[in-house]
Amino acid sequence: MKEIWAIIRREKYAETKRALDAIGCGAMSVHSVWGRGQQGGFIMSDVESEISSYSTSAPRLVPTPSTLALEGATLTKPVVYVPKKLLVMVVPDEMVDKVIETIIQVNRTGNYGDGKIFVMPVEEAITVRTGKREL
Repeated sequence: MKEIWAIIRREKYAETKRALDAIGCGAMSVHSVWGRGQQGGFIMSDVESEISSYSTSAPRLVPTPSTLALEGATLTKPVVYVPKKLLVMVVPDEMVDKVIETIIQVNRTGNYGDGKIFVMPVEEAITVRTGKREL
């Protein structure tokens, strides 16, 4: 078994869920998350017009320090975290490739922010109600 974490655009969640249901992968946990990738998030002026398009009870986009890890780097404009959805699912080994292909097919736009998929091994899963163990 493998655990798959997929960080995707919020507006792609419903379509992704339908596509995963269609291939028989309906069990998942869904989390609202905020973050940024290697591109460093968005420059505030780039997202000011998009902020109103997010109908959420989450706090508004918050300016954060950018990649200041580089020595001598200067921040010319504030960078913000971006709202995303995190899908977490555990699937049999034989379904991993199909799940990944499906997530990519639905979410790839070719632009920054399309998302990230992480695949990790799962040693064992235990159903609490029945005590059934899966290896």
